[in-house]
Parts: sequence; structure tokens; C-alpha cells
Amino acid sequence: MITHSRLNAYHVMWLFVFFDLPTNTKKERKAASRFRKNLLKNGFIMLQYSVYIRHCVSRETADVHLKRVQSFLEEKGQVSIMMVTDKQYGQIINYWGGRTQNLPSGPQQLELF
Repeated sequence: MITHSRLNAYHVMWLFVFFDLPTNTKKERKAASRFRKNLLKNGFIMLQYSVYIRHCVSRETADVHLKRVQSFLEEKGQVSIMMVTDKQYGQIINYWGGRTQNLPSGPQQLELF
């Protein structure tokens, strides 16, 4: 018996990567830059300078990207990774210059079946 679960705001995930990497030496700056470039190559977008996010269609997909980030962690510094549902992410409140603004909507999902 095959069961299909529809994509909804409780199954779709957002993966957040927060990091604070040292940049005191040329070697550390290069390592921090390599980490950011790896995030971008893996579909993350910059929310703030040391906060990157990625939209994932399921928990399983989020787990795959979590493992990818773990594979290119740097030797020094702090990296925190958090997963939230699309429903939770929809509750975010952002302030720019003291005014609230909504984030651009997430990627549109195409449902074939």
C-alpha cells in the first residue's frame, strides 16, 4: 500500500545555518570564505552576513543538506544549524530601519500528483 502525503507548511522545512568563524589571519579568512561559498553552492541564500537559509521540500531533504554542511565544517569557529517548518518560518517578523517588512515569499512548489 502506497500512501502520499501532500506538501504542506508542516512538512516543508527551512534550514538555518548560523556561524561565527575566526577571520584574524589570512588562512582563517580563506577558510571562512570557503565555508560561505560551500553554503551558496549547496543552495543556501544569505539572510544576514553570518546567517544562511535553505528551503527544503521535506525533512528528509533537510537532513541531506544538514549532512552536507557537516561535511565542510571548518576546524575553528562556531556553527549552529536549526530546522524549522514552513509554518514556523511564516511567523517571522523582520525589522529594517525600525519598520517591519515581510520577507519575499519562498519558492513556489509544483505539485504533480
